[in-house]
Amino acid sequence: MVHELAEYERAPEQCHLTAEQLQTALFGPQPALFGHVGVDADGEPVGFALWFLNFSTWEGVHGIYLEDLYVRPEARGTGLGLRLLATLAEICVERGYPRLEWWVLNWNPAREFYHAIGAAAMDEWVPYRLTGPALRDLALRGSVQPAAER
Repeated sequence: MVHELAEYERAPEQCHLTAEQLQTALFGPQPALFGHVGVDADGEPVGFALWFLNFSTWEGVHGIYLEDLYVRPEARGTGLGLRLLATLAEICVERGYPRLEWWVLNWNPAREFYHAIGAAAMDEWVPYRLTGPALRDLALRGSVQPAAER
């Protein structure tokens, strides 16, 4: 379904995830990725949410960052997306996390759904990303050792 999401987001050539990589990320010795799968009445997977913990230095606690939420076209409008988000909200409340955050493409019609459940667009923040040569160039400039390695 991750590849279906990449197709939906008009970037299938950018998705290189393998089943083995996902298996390791979710179930390896030190998993840092978590997920939920939604199934239809026949038990067939029709949606998923993949997430990880982030940390707010201002709040001083973790939160959840939703990396991907996807519901197959035939299951859209059934409430599955709402149930997946509600599950993550429940985890936040149970653990005392004050934030559930995610990004969404500006053209995605799901934005109306997100607004309807009370989510607010964070349009004052501009996302940045380092990849490829720029990432390698910065890495070559050296680094500061993390406190745990001092």
